[in-house]
Amino acid sequence: MVRTILTHPGGAHKDDLLAVCVLIAKHGVPVVRRLPTDEELADPQVAVVDIGGVHDPERMNFDHHHFPREHAPTCALSLVLEHLGLYEDALRFCDWLETAEWFDSRGPNKTAQWLGVSRRAVSQLNSPIDITLLRRFARTTELPPGDTLYEYMRFVGEDLLEFLRVARERIDFAAAHVERWSIAHGDEVIEAVFLPRTDPLVDEPSTAVGNYIRANELDSTIAAIVYPDRRGAGYGIGRYEDHPQLDFSKVEGEADVHFAHKSGFMCKTSASDSTRLKALIVGAWSPAKSGADPVA
Repeated sequence: MVRTILTHPGGAHKDDLLAVCVLIAKHGVPVVRRLPTDEELADPQVAVVDIGGVHDPERMNFDHHHFPREHAPTCALSLVLEHLGLYEDALRFCDWLETAEWFDSRGPNKTAQWLGVSRRAVSQLNSPIDITLLRRFARTTELPPGDTLYEYMRFVGEDLLEFLRVARERIDFAAAHVERWSIAHGDEVIEAVFLPRTDPLVDEPSTAVGNYIRANELDSTIAAIVYPDRRGAGYGIGRYEDHPQLDFSKVEGEADVHFAHKSGFMCKTSASDSTRLKALIVGAWSPAKSGADPVA
């Protein structure tokens, strides 16, 4: 059992703060901000985060600063999530994680280049929430349970762990129920993923389908998703990742379509027959322009 979380004193960064948030959520023990002793580095009851020059999860040591220059971008949070078996899911579903890894291990200039934005754009994404939380954490030397900042950090860690737990549950549920549809239409084939209605109904069916697609690296092939309508007996049909060849406003006049978003990204239908659902996808489809990449 962990009895203390120890991290470096002085300036705090997003990666070490979030790593500590996750460990607080898991263990609920005090946080100390100072240099570790050799005895603490050898003690698995002391979680040493972002300091110490050692990465040894069995002894609860999570530092990356000794990694060679050519090592893939990594941060303290990455190491903690990897130890908990959550890193791969976090990398898929937390779009901010890879940016945090780059920022902490490569700095703001190279991170901006990697993102394809100006250096100033990185600073423009900061908010008073980030600044205040990091500044207040940096000013502490000890942080016990019950302290306002400690409890806020517990919320952050709990919410991140809950988000990843639910994402994995949705993926596993979808994997057990979805169907892959390959719908022939002229010279093209429209790829779709269909989640049938179940009892009980999964929470956030469209998100469950989207998580399944991302987890199985199908992003480049899927054009449409079909999922149970939580507000009615029919289905929702949506374009996946704003696929440019689908516009569901084109089917708003169909008798069994009771809602189609004016922007065309989705519609709701009372239809439940797979043949009819596929026909609505075809009705929303526009052929690819000659020479164009249909999923660009």
